[in-house]
Amino acid sequence: MYSMTICENVLIILLVSTSQRLQSPMYFFLGHLALSDIILVTSIAPKMLDVIIRGGSTIPYVGCLAQFYLYGGAVCAECFLLTAMSYDRYLAICRPLHYISVMSVKLRYSLIISSWLLSFMLVLITFLFVCGLDFCGSNVINHFFCDFAPLLELSCSDTTGVSIEMIVLSFPIILLPFLLVIISYVCIFITIFGISSTSGRQKTFSTCSSHLVVVSTYYGSMLIIYMVPYRGHSVPVNKFISLVYIVLTPLLNPVIYSLRNKEIQSSVNVYLMVCSKKKIFGVVETQGRKD
Repeated sequence: MYSMTICENVLIILLVSTSQRLQSPMYFFLGHLALSDIILVTSIAPKMLDVIIRGGSTIPYVGCLAQFYLYGGAVCAECFLLTAMSYDRYLAICRPLHYISVMSVKLRYSLIISSWLLSFMLVLITFLFVCGLDFCGSNVINHFFCDFAPLLELSCSDTTGVSIEMIVLSFPIILLPFLLVIISYVCIFITIFGISSTSGRQKTFSTCSSHLVVVSTYYGSMLIIYMVPYRGHSVPVNKFISLVYIVLTPLLNPVIYSLRNKEIQSSVNVYLMVCSKKKIFGVVETQGRKD
């Protein structure tokens, strides 16, 4: 699953950055979503596989903090990027005549830059709080990565302030973007039901409903993990929910958002044809030199 996730998302980035057909705002956002998925799964999955294979593993203190920061930044970036993408779909479906003028190049870059900057700046606040904690007891993390709550469990400092800070930050990072996404899709569905063509309505509804399922799964998992008290659910449940948004969502995002798209499929076919031609010509040229 990790290998498939990397291949899918690298393919999306490659296609969006090289194909002239994929220069619309939607694909611009998809390229950055693919990048955040790669950072997210790569910061967790290799070490998680090591833990699974060996039945346990070790990680340096600095490595644990680095993993925590990269993971947090990627998760926050994905939250903001999914919100920007839902707004893009809202404009394209609900306000098609104003789409080009509103979703300008300037707005696109503003949304992308603010998403990445805000993500790593907000996570930096939590990161500094965690760095200020004292760890003087057990050093065994009952999880497959250095997540927020398991780290607090190991601390011998008072973690009340850090816990409150995480809940407060969860509102602008998780809850508010999720509400904006829901509002966008409610408006989209209202517009879809007004489409006179049955086939067009069914096609658009199928696409948007699959988007909403993936987004709701991602945000729902995040809300349970970071806004419900850690002692409110068992460790196995916590691990399972973490797997959903760390492994499953990055695997499904390219399929749901991109690989089912006809323009993406067409670009993949063109890319494969170009690669095969280069390979054939390379073989012919090599054979000619030998002759």
